[in-house]
Amino acid sequence: MDRLMPVAERVGALLKQRGDKVAVAESSAGGLISAALLAVPGASAYYLGGAVVYTRLSRNLLLDLSDRELASVPPNSVQMAALMAGAMREKFGATWALAETGAAGPGGNRYGHPSGRACFAVAGAMPLSLQIDTGLDDRAENMWVFAERALLMFEEALKG
Repeated sequence: MDRLMPVAERVGALLKQRGDKVAVAESSAGGLISAALLAVPGASAYYLGGAVVYTRLSRNLLLDLSDRELASVPPNSVQMAALMAGAMREKFGATWALAETGAAGPGGNRYGHPSGRACFAVAGAMPLSLQIDTGLDDRAENMWVFAERALLMFEEALKG
């Protein structure tokens, strides 16, 4: 968690300073994004909630995304991350939402994406999206990298 704390602390400070609220939808990061944000003292001032939406079923049930909506965008894409972020922001009435979807590995995912591919999106006043490819097959390391990059992108949006 030490590697995520510096950026999580900066993000938390920016959110508190602005009086903004955030909700998080993550997939392959497995809850690390939320854990980092919640590890910052005073997180209740800005963190509304989060969900690990690892499967289509969880996206249906937790984000209220229909099969039709999910089928309208490619899996593990910036479009999917944006759809998830938008749904999370609306569901929670948050100022911001951050979403991640990826293939942590090993061996890629069933859609043909390589291990280490992740897509992120921020919904809010400064929408951003990003795709990365770590080139790594190490599942745990990819999860940490995904969480860190998501938080860094969110920080960029907040500074917008």
